[in-house]
Amino acid sequence: MGCRIAAHLANAGIPTLLLDLPADGPDRNRLARAALDQALRQKPPAFFWPQHHTRVTPGNFEDDLERLTGCDWIIEAVAEDIDIKRQLLGRVEKVRAPHAVVSTNTSGLPIWVLARGLSDDFRGHFLGTHFFNPPRYLHLVEIIPGADTLPSVVDRVRQLCDRRLGKGVVIARDTPNFIANRIATFSSAVIFRLMERDGYSVEEIDALTGPVIGNPRSATFRTLDLVGLDVAARVISNLYRLLPSDPWREWFRSPGFVDQMLARGWLGDKSGQGFYRRDHKSPDGEIQALDWRTLEYRPRQQARFPSLEMARNIDDLPRRLGLLAAAGDRAASLLWSLWGEVFLYAASQVGEICDSVVDIDRAMRWGFAQELGPFQIFDVLGVESLVARLRRDGRRIPETVGRMLAAGARSFYKPGEYYDLRNGRYQPVEPRPGILILQDLKQAGARLKGNAGASLVDLGDGVLGVEFHSKMNAIGEDQIAMLTAALQEAAANFEALVVANQGENFSVGANLVLVLMAAQNGEWEDPELAIRRFQQANMALKYSPKPVVAAPFGLSLGGGCEILMHSARAQASAELYTGLVEVGVGVVPAAGGCKELLLRLTDAVPAEADPLAAVKQAFETIAYAKVSSSAEEARRLGFLRPGDGVSIHRERLLADAKAAALHLAKTYQPPPPRSDVRVMGESGLAAMELAVYLARQGGYITEYDAVVARKLAGVLAGGRLSGQPLVSEQYLLDLEREAFLSLCGNRPTQERMQHMLKTGKPLRN
Repeated sequence: MGCRIAAHLANAGIPTLLLDLPADGPDRNRLARAALDQALRQKPPAFFWPQHHTRVTPGNFEDDLERLTGCDWIIEAVAEDIDIKRQLLGRVEKVRAPHAVVSTNTSGLPIWVLARGLSDDFRGHFLGTHFFNPPRYLHLVEIIPGADTLPSVVDRVRQLCDRRLGKGVVIARDTPNFIANRIATFSSAVIFRLMERDGYSVEEIDALTGPVIGNPRSATFRTLDLVGLDVAARVISNLYRLLPSDPWREWFRSPGFVDQMLARGWLGDKSGQGFYRRDHKSPDGEIQALDWRTLEYRPRQQARFPSLEMARNIDDLPRRLGLLAAAGDRAASLLWSLWGEVFLYAASQVGEICDSVVDIDRAMRWGFAQELGPFQIFDVLGVESLVARLRRDGRRIPETVGRMLAAGARSFYKPGEYYDLRNGRYQPVEPRPGILILQDLKQAGARLKGNAGASLVDLGDGVLGVEFHSKMNAIGEDQIAMLTAALQEAAANFEALVVANQGENFSVGANLVLVLMAAQNGEWEDPELAIRRFQQANMALKYSPKPVVAAPFGLSLGGGCEILMHSARAQASAELYTGLVEVGVGVVPAAGGCKELLLRLTDAVPAEADPLAAVKQAFETIAYAKVSSSAEEARRLGFLRPGDGVSIHRERLLADAKAAALHLAKTYQPPPPRSDVRVMGESGLAAMELAVYLARQGGYITEYDAVVARKLAGVLAGGRLSGQPLVSEQYLLDLEREAFLSLCGNRPTQERMQHMLKTGKPLRN
């Protein structure tokens, strides 16, 4: 864990010293170096870019401890053992600089015990920082001040975690397991009890506690396999031991079947089997699930609940939760019981583990990648309905909630406010400077116009925003129409335009359903017109009289990548997975992606030099559907330019993009249209076709992959022209469009599109 924290510090550009135990032999830093090597091999990657590991210097506790004198922040991340931590902290105290902050990374050990006996100055600069694993990907850091921690130190660490590391920070009280793990562990304990009481299977629990209710795909038991059953059981038993007066203490007992799994060493992924295992004897490595009653494995079974099948067809999470809650079947029974128990527990903990319902909701969303926090879910279900149901079941309602309802408050949240259970009134949600929320702006009347798939939003200070809000932000007529309207509105009444949204992903590309339907029906006029409009919209973005800034994040694929490439500037999330992936559905990029990548890469080649290497780079990037694993890699692939910005904090992306747009607007002059794009004609086409032939002969691509690749080669070469002529952008756009439409008429392309729509995965036919 310490190495993964060091990797993320390196991602943020912070030079880091990584110390571990001294190893025997000549290389005394071998253990720290091995941890660093493991982080480099880790999947998903711990580093934004492999070369970032050079910002981490390995060392050991014996030879290098005095080097801590030059460190501003010392993070202790050794084993979760109080004695081991206290011993090391005592040594750190002797060498730290007076200004240096020291934090312990712990998932639940008491900060006051770790600080006991240390000097006043040390305790003033000491606190807990609970990073969630993996630190690069999980947004939450819990900061746990000790009784003597200086407020300025808390603020200093909060600002650094927020601004430099891109973290969502929640201040927790020094109580067992703090906030997120306390609530999550209780939720797991409830699920164990309900599973035993009502006979739910492992697969049924995971089907009901995953994406359908806004949780990650790993749901409950797949998550436990990833974490390790031994770790989870230790956390549960620690809470039982450390909470002698908690009314829910008996819930923190591991069920008997978990104890038997521990005894057998079935710990999850680390031991090769847990609640799931892979059957290596079967031809396809079938995944098996544990029958917790018999402790025998069997083929994984599909969970079958009528309400679950209906809910999966609903995109809107609150509507989905409402359907599940009203269903009245076994799925609803489990979820109502789970939500009810978590409601009672979470409400009782406000004031004990943290200050507000906002802290709990943020901790659960940021620490476990949940779409809604518990109190947000309770609002969706209806607090009155939930309380009435619990009262009918004879459950005791927390006094704070009873007073809330008696005072006429019917929800934990109102626009810009939350209900303070401690003080019995609504309070403004603490403002977070530098964070813009589109939904808040729209509720305040900033939405100027829109349709079902996109909206124009006044971002303030002379900046207009165009927001996509279709399913997965796929691009179709609605989005193109609003892009066009946004450009007209910005030219007339605004200083700049930002293309942004705050969905799960920026855009997964063009709407395949419409393309496939037209192709299967042989109706070519509509898709040709749609492609022309998309091309025209992207060219209008590029040559807009007012600067356009794209704010891509998450998946920004195909058409989404083309939009960011045609914008005057990109302000990208550090977690950017972008690429031109159209070959995966049997076509080539047709909204300017081929043209723009070719132009960018050949522009970097001196006029007197041969551009073949740049052309081949563009070809390989598109033909192999390369997707960046970070904004840093996107820059190296050519999807981002040297001047494009990167925001490590996803929630600050929109405000950063707006600031970039305003800065650009001060001196902006649109570029002149290009009629000097370098292409290689027949010679470049021959080189790319040879590469396709060799890849096919080597078995690296299928026969139809070769068909698509040859079409791509024709576009990037500029056709069968003589010499190395200069062509216009429109010339290349016409080639893109023709190649795209010709491929759409092929049955293998249509099969690829069907397979992608059905499974979400490419077909290699």
